[in-house]
Amino acid sequence: MDIKKGQLLIAEPSIIGDMAFNRSIILLADHGSEGSIGFILNKPLKYRLDDLIPELQSNFKVYNGGPVQQDNLYYIHRVPELISDSIEISNGLYWSGNFEQVTKLISDKKINENDIRFFLGYSGWDFQQLASELDSNTWILSENAHHNNIIHIVDDLFWKNKMIAMGDAYSIWSNAPENPMYN
Repeated sequence: MDIKKGQLLIAEPSIIGDMAFNRSIILLADHGSEGSIGFILNKPLKYRLDDLIPELQSNFKVYNGGPVQQDNLYYIHRVPELISDSIEISNGLYWSGNFEQVTKLISDKKINENDIRFFLGYSGWDFQQLASELDSNTWILSENAHHNNIIHIVDDLFWKNKMIAMGDAYSIWSNAPENPMYN
């Protein structure tokens, strides 16, 4: 399968011990000759949006997007008609855009957590690095069958459910402890 933006990267059980990516599901927001950018969808942080931007008075969850630039806030959304300068990922899913519009939409309660997801940091790969990691079975590349609904479908159990759905050798990992030392 060719790598393209909009696909999901599912962490192989073999990367246990990698604190950044263990049991991660990543949405690829961009992929090209410069490299790849993605956001971890299933790793909520203890922060809410109003912890980072108090004037917003919003309790939207903030997720760990990845280990790169964790002092920056990023977002994916499905409302490009409301947020100018949005960058299309695929299937009605977008990232970035005019942040002033985003803050106004949140303040005016015109978008909710089903429309947008926030991340501190992102996951990034140099050109060919992701292909190399796929070849070494670090990731499983999957189509995003949920399209723009992925924003509100992905939860803490998403990785586990993907393992169960893949069956066979993967389903056994669905109930294994996150840290095998706890076994």
